[in-house]
Amino acid sequence: MKLLALPVVLDAGAALGLVGARMARALGTILMVCTILYAVPRTTVLGAILLTGFLGGTVATHLRAGDPLFSHVLFGVYLGVVVWAGIYLRDVNLRMLVPTRKN
Repeated sequence: MKLLALPVVLDAGAALGLVGARMARALGTILMVCTILYAVPRTTVLGAILLTGFLGGTVATHLRAGDPLFSHVLFGVYLGVVVWAGIYLRDVNLRMLVPTRKN
């Protein structure tokens, strides 16, 4: 939606201080590249790191704008947890780095 710079995206971005179709397309491009890197098995961890940075920016932006905490501000955190949980569940090497104990 950001790549198409739809009016709903432009209106929501303007409320956050992100003005213009050029800004929306730039953010959409960055997000698309990060997502593609996450989807490719060889670059999944790099994609997750970049997505985590992008999502950190969304958290900071919504916090600065004074948006509701659990629905808007922390949405990036929720999504980041899902991204890393997906890698953790399918990658043995990551599970070796972050071991869990069994009682």
